[in-house]
Amino acid sequence: MTTTTPTSAVLSVPAAAPAVAAAHFAARLAFEADVSDVHADLEAGVPGLVVVDTRSEAAWAQGRVPGAVHIPTARIAELAPGLIAPGSTVVTYCWGPGCNGATRAALAFAGLGHPVKEMLGGFEYWVREGFPFDSAQGPEQRPVDDLTAPRSGISCAC
Repeated sequence: MTTTTPTSAVLSVPAAAPAVAAAHFAARLAFEADVSDVHADLEAGVPGLVVVDTRSEAAWAQGRVPGAVHIPTARIAELAPGLIAPGSTVVTYCWGPGCNGATRAALAFAGLGHPVKEMLGGFEYWVREGFPFDSAQGPEQRPVDDLTAPRSGISCAC
């Protein structure tokens, strides 16, 4: 009987050496934060952290992270110096994972000399994880999307 070893799509490119992988993942964490961690820091009142919504006026009115500062990406160079204290760590967000507006905004803030991280998932995942948000109509909150967070609303503890 002849057995065939299956071809691996995952291993067709070998995994990086552990030290290389550690450097890569540490670097990613230096550039990115998830919505749960941003929410936890805002709830805890962590000093020196400024969350910036980089979307349009219409998007801002539709909904935003409570306490976020609104600076559309195209206006960061103009408005940030008057709104963001020097040395503050900026966390940028835009619509969601299909939008690179937060990435562009993070680049602009880095160019202004700010430590900066991008909030993965953007406003979409903030809402989908059941966190409260502000809109032109006032405070709102939607049920947790169980494809993004536990139905219980308790942290996934990942």
